[in-house]
Amino acid sequence: MENMIFEQIEKDITENDVVLFMKGNEQMPQCGFSANTVAILKHLDVKFTTFNILEDMDIRQGLKEYSNWPTFPQLYFKGKLVGGNDIITEMYESGDLQETLKS
Repeated sequence: MENMIFEQIEKDITENDVVLFMKGNEQMPQCGFSANTVAILKHLDVKFTTFNILEDMDIRQGLKEYSNWPTFPQLYFKGKLVGGNDIITEMYESGDLQETLKS
């Protein structure tokens, strides 16, 4: 089962340049941290895909193991974990996020 979950996660993060695993979706975030990360990405005019972890508990748990990151949201860029809301916010404020997402 775990291998199938990891394969699905890898498929999602390799088929899309920017993926946000979050509570809710882009139109209706279900927590403040997810809403903040969505707002940052929208402000930067970044095209991104979301995955609502509240709709799939297997992916939700599998992602914690896959990334070794316990919290959500989780932002992936070109297959690699960028971080959660705190890191995204810090990177945005320093300008690092803009540079990372341009590469």
